[in-house]
Amino acid sequence: MGQPIVVVNIPELSIAAQSGKQAFDKYCASCHGSNAVGQEGKAPPLIHRIYEPNHHGDMAFVLAAKNGVRAHHWSFGNMPPVDGVTEAEIKNITIYIRELQRANGIN
Repeated sequence: MGQPIVVVNIPELSIAAQSGKQAFDKYCASCHGSNAVGQEGKAPPLIHRIYEPNHHGDMAFVLAAKNGVRAHHWSFGNMPPVDGVTEAEIKNITIYIRELQRANGIN
């Protein structure tokens, strides 16, 4: 993996967030890095104020996973859709991301 872009404090996770971490590790970490820290030259950190809930709501994560995303905040290129991830997994991934964000002052 590339160098992390941010440093993330890891809180004690809820059961849903633990499930989300497992799904994140399976589907997302290869690009967004362990604990969503991002990777230089590969993908942005999700534990960043750009992704705070009132700028990118929970549905943004659902749509990104299902449809992909055209690059608009970062210069990493477009994100493709995530093959095989279910809506239930995306919901738990979002819970995981939000718990990490709150633990790092992003509300």
